[in-house]
Parts: sequence; structure tokens; C-alpha cells
Amino acid sequence: MLRALAEGERKVSDLAAPYPISLTAASKHVKVLEDAGLISRRVSGRTHLCRIAPKRLRDANEWLAFYEQFWSAQFDALEALIDNGEA
Repeated sequence: MLRALAEGERKVSDLAAPYPISLTAASKHVKVLEDAGLISRRVSGRTHLCRIAPKRLRDANEWLAFYEQFWSAQFDALEALIDNGEA
């Protein structure tokens, strides 16, 4: 769903369409994304329109990038130990 929203605003029904889930299940999923701050939703009549919230995704990306560096260093050290027959 986030990938579809990266292309622009979508109706909840459009977000649900590619998946074998009910509209109710899709709405619950959208609610979780909304509660996490990853998307925003506006109501136009009876239509719920969703759009991606880029700031929260940038924050998540920065957090993941930090830990990616940490874990890469840890795996490099482990690989060196294995290569030297120390592990």
C-alpha cells in the first residue's frame, strides 16, 4: 500500500484492490499506517483518500541507516573472525 501511495493519493478501495482482502481489512490496515504516522487520510464525501506522509518515512529511513552502519560493522568483524578461523 505504501508503494502505491508513493505514486500519489489513492482511495482505500484502490489500495485494497490488488490484495485478496476485504475492504474492511484494508481499512484496518490503513488505520494502522495512519496511527503510525506513515500516511494521512482525508474524507471527501463518502470517499476516504490517503496520501503518504514523507516526514515519518524520512525519520524511519534515518533510524534504519544508523543501525545499518552498526550491523554492517558487526557482520564485517564476524566475517573477519570466521575467515581467520577464530570463530
